[in-house]
Amino acid sequence: MPTETLDSLELPELTKLRSGKVREIFDLGETLLFVATDRLSAFDVILPDPIPDKGAVLNQISAFWFDKFSSIRNHFITADFAQFPAKLRPWETQLAGRSMIVRKTKPLAVECVVRGYLAGSGWKDYLATGAVCGHQLPAGLQLASELPEPIFTPSTKNEAGHDLNIDWGQCCAMIGEKNAERVREMSLQLYRGGKEYAASCGIIVADTKFEFGLTNGADLILIDECLTPDSSRFWPADSYTPGKSPPSFDKQFVRDYLETLDWNKTYPGPSLPNEVIEKTSAKYREAFRRLTGRLPD
Repeated sequence: MPTETLDSLELPELTKLRSGKVREIFDLGETLLFVATDRLSAFDVILPDPIPDKGAVLNQISAFWFDKFSSIRNHFITADFAQFPAKLRPWETQLAGRSMIVRKTKPLAVECVVRGYLAGSGWKDYLATGAVCGHQLPAGLQLASELPEPIFTPSTKNEAGHDLNIDWGQCCAMIGEKNAERVREMSLQLYRGGKEYAASCGIIVADTKFEFGLTNGADLILIDECLTPDSSRFWPADSYTPGKSPPSFDKQFVRDYLETLDWNKTYPGPSLPNEVIEKTSAKYREAFRRLTGRLPD
C-alpha cells in the first residue's frame, strides 16, 4: 500500500493528457497510464485534504472488478508495477499500488448510470414526479427502497461541474442508437453481477456509473473505473432499513459533514477535520476488504 498521500503528480518526460477530479492520465504511446490520487471531490469541488489509501483502493478495486467481469471487454491491461515499462521505474514510490496501464479509446460522451435503489437525485425526482429520469415507478416507495428492477439513467459527462441527467432519446442522439442500446445492456449486466457478488460480502450496491469507449477497431469496451466507492453508493447490508438514509462506504460521509457547514459548495472547498479524514479512509479500506477479502497492496 502507498505509504504517503498523493494529491497531484507530474512525471517528467511523460505527457499528461488530463487531470480529473481524482485521476491523472499520462500518454505512454500505445497505451495510457492511469494514476488514482488521494484527492476527494464533493459537490463537484476538489477538497484540499487528500484521503489516505483512497487512490490505492480505487485503483485496486477497479482492477478486481475488471478481472472478475472480463467477459465484458474493458481497457485494463495491468496494475502490476513489475509489468510496467522500464521508463516508469524511477517513480515506483508514487505509482505502485495506485496506477494501472490501460488501452486507449475514444470515450463516449455519456455517463452510464444504473440505479437499483432510490437515493440521491433519484429520490428527489421521485418525490417530485413519481418517476426517475423518465422511468415511472410504483407509488409509495420510500427513501432507499429497492426498485422493482434496476433502471438505466444516463447523464452527460462534465469534468468541471455537475453531470446532467438525460433521457433515452437524448442518449441515442449523443452516441447513436446502436451504441446506446449496447451500453445500456452492458451497464445493466455489470450492475446485476456486481450487486449479486457484493451482496454475498454484506454490501448493497445502491447505484453506480460506468463509462465506455471505442477502440481504434470501433469495439465498444468498458473504461475508466468500475464499481468503486467513488462511482457507486455502497451500503452495509446489516444496517439497511428502507425509509432511512443508510450509512455508506463511500464519500457520502464527507458530504454529510459538509452539509453541516456554512459553505456555498463552490471552490475553494473547506478543510476536513482529522476525524473525518480518518473515518473516510477507513470506510474505503473496509469496502475493499469486504469485497476482496484482503487489504489494498
